[in-house]
Amino acid sequence: MFAAERRQLILEMVRANGAVSLRELARVVQTSEVTVRRDVRALEAEGLLDRRHGGAVLPGGFTRESGFPQKSHLATAEKTAIADLAANFVEEGEAIVVGAGTTTQELARRLARVPGLTVVTNSLLVAQALAHANRVEVVMTGGTLRGSNYALVGSGAEQSLQGLRVSRAFLSGSGLTAERGLSTSNMLSASVDRALVQAAAEVVVLADHTKLGSDTMFQTVPTDVITRLVTDEPPVHDDRAHTELQALADQGVQIAVAGATGSPGGDEVPARRRALPGPRRGQGLRPAAAVLGEQGVAERERARVADLRRR
Repeated sequence: MFAAERRQLILEMVRANGAVSLRELARVVQTSEVTVRRDVRALEAEGLLDRRHGGAVLPGGFTRESGFPQKSHLATAEKTAIADLAANFVEEGEAIVVGAGTTTQELARRLARVPGLTVVTNSLLVAQALAHANRVEVVMTGGTLRGSNYALVGSGAEQSLQGLRVSRAFLSGSGLTAERGLSTSNMLSASVDRALVQAAAEVVVLADHTKLGSDTMFQTVPTDVITRLVTDEPPVHDDRAHTELQALADQGVQIAVAGATGSPGGDEVPARRRALPGPRRGQGLRPAAAVLGEQGVAERERARVADLRRR
């Protein structure tokens, strides 16, 4: 494929989807990420798109939200690996909330195997994935259907969550930064996501590497409220994504990285955990027993010295 044809196809993909990772562009145009990165730079120089943290987006700053058909075909291998890993954080008999999104839909498919689980969701796709799980109870919120992502939104959804308390909330969004946390492009979706967060003791964000560093209009979860981020391994050359991960870890977010080495078709791949450097909440605090033990040793030493002096 000639460079002009390749760049035209890249431009059409970005226009259709709003944001596309370099990995996905390379898969579609059947070339290396190095070549795609060079094409993206050329298109950016012409003002046709913007480079953004391991991918390309429409020009103009904030990324816009893609429709479900487009998002469902983006970063499929990464979403599969993230869902595999995130399912490990769900325990038998728990009550959780799961927000709307293509990654959370992948998670829901794995939750069907967890016995005694109760899942509260505003997503028709999450509910559909769990519809035939005979050991999982699904509780739907009220609200108005938002067709672009098959989610229930509005005051009805928010009111149905009042007084609810669950152990964890699993959410995704359009962008994630250390400065603002998780964000989305739609005001109604953001409002419901905030209500989901209020109902949970812990918040787990599911976001592939293309969303790291992307900032969208409406904040849903501030960084200091995020307990854990489950993501995939950013490409080695994506310094900004790695920097964003480190910044999130420095603010106390626990990072779980899934290995996504599956085929371009999105086959399931085994997940792995990797510890990321950086403090977690409470790091640096010493156990009280250790401190008291050291104080006791010091007191005994002082008493021994005083006794020797008296002799």
